Amino acid sequence: MPSHNLAYVKIDELEIIGYSVAAEETVIAIPQLDVCFDVGKAPDQIIPINNVLLTHGHMDHAAGIAYYLSHRHFCGQSPGTILAPENLLGPIREIISAWSRLDGNKIPANLVGVKAGDEYQIKPNLFTRVFPTKHSRGSVGYSVIEKRKKIKPEYAELTSVQIVELKKQGVEIDTPLEIPIVTYLGDTQLVDFSQLKYIVESKILIAECTFYEDEHTERADVGRHMHISEFANLVEKLNNEYIVVTHTTQRTPMRDVRRMLKETLPAGIYKKIILLMDKMPKRFHRPLYKPDVQCEGGN
Repeated sequence: MPSHNLAYVKIDELEIIGYSVAAEETVIAIPQLDVCFDVGKAPDQIIPINNVLLTHGHMDHAAGIAYYLSHRHFCGQSPGTILAPENLLGPIREIISAWSRLDGNKIPANLVGVKAGDEYQIKPNLFTRVFPTKHSRGSVGYSVIEKRKKIKPEYAELTSVQIVELKKQGVEIDTPLEIPIVTYLGDTQLVDFSQLKYIVESKILIAECTFYEDEHTERADVGRHMHISEFANLVEKLNNEYIVVTHTTQRTPMRDVRRMLKETLPAGIYKKIILLMDKMPKRFHRPLYKPDVQCEGGN
């Protein structure tokens, strides 16, 4: 049995699995790309994925780091790779070291510190590019980009023998081509991401929209999250085919979230919207009660 009930979204050949509720847990994986954005509490379903792309260190996004790494080791898998903002590497090492002592076994890990502008190779033609966000110190987002080469038009009719000869002569016959597949913003206040072409053109945008009520605008500002008014401003400037909404607050029922998105967004953009937490298995039901303390302001 899997440890978690996770939402499931299928977009063409890609499957998105995850869970994202403000202040509770956020973990979103795309197995076909071998990436998991944030790690949440490390559900069993994400353990085989080799690359965790951590946006920031808040516990609801990062609590499962040690379990993810330890369970991979226990199952005989190679050390997991965790990309994280450079300022988090020291604390992450301390966490792994402490859990190693508690567990009595060393927990192997491949930790990679990243900053805005960095790229990391996931597969031979697949890279993740790092960009800055506005949430906590050093917080970042990630775009996963496929890199190809396209032969220049003037060489398109050449035979393979002629192409090989030109390459021997050092002639550049290809033009680099980038195909942005998915962008994950993580937690962030509104930033003009339309300045970054690879975000604008990402086929899939995974973006937080935490708050919806008019009276929650101050909460959004304090916690450095997006309010629906800011979210609308953002997505109207982008050109994504699909927009997956994450990090919804427990303060607003899902039916009201759907209604407010429909009322706020232009019809053409609303058609692109997929609410991640709307895609939970039918057997899973959230508690009917509302907790007295709801503290998504800082996470």
